[in-house]
Amino acid sequence: MRKPQSVKALDDLGRVRLSESFYLRDFLHSEVAAFHGMPNIPDDPDLAITAGRRLCEVLLEPLQAAFGRIAIRSAYRCAAVNAFCNAQQRAGKAGYPCASNATTAANHIWDLRDAQGRMGATACIVIPWFADRYAAGADWRGLAWWVHDHLPHHSQFFFPRNAAFNLTWREDPDGRIDSYVAPRGCLTKPGMANHAGSHAAWYEGFPPGPERGTLGHP
Repeated sequence: MRKPQSVKALDDLGRVRLSESFYLRDFLHSEVAAFHGMPNIPDDPDLAITAGRRLCEVLLEPLQAAFGRIAIRSAYRCAAVNAFCNAQQRAGKAGYPCASNATTAANHIWDLRDAQGRMGATACIVIPWFADRYAAGADWRGLAWWVHDHLPHHSQFFFPRNAAFNLTWREDPDGRIDSYVAPRGCLTKPGMANHAGSHAAWYEGFPPGPERGTLGHP
């Protein structure tokens, strides 16, 4: 599929269904792109669609099945929008939290593979079911460990407001968790003693999730 060159072509692209609940259009909004009047359109629609489908089918649909509706904060960024955002961030301007294109490939830039050639896609999401509990004092690590134990995520990165987090699907996933919420830093990554096994004590009272061994989980 070619990069859209008309409103109709972009409209058709947005109608591409990625999974039972999600369409590509759900992931194309960018505050940076909207504010600066920049098109946020995939350069390689086929790769963006393929990676986005895996993100939706393997991670977002199971989350929504367990917790109810999830809200998408931000997701796909084309290379040009991400590069612009990163330049603003490096210039010290607030409100432009974008890493370099090399870092963001197979992350928010769905239509670029990472340095290892892996395909991937990221969405920053809020789970209202958990956001209410987080506002009442629940620990973000409960949700992080639930996702880690039930879904084959590549990475999670938590933020303070509403317990929003970047959730990434990628080929050959690492299963890493980081956070800007206390305790800040890396909660787990391959090689750490807490990476394997069950962490069920952290998420007592949470909805049940998929069994390990399904959805590509080891």
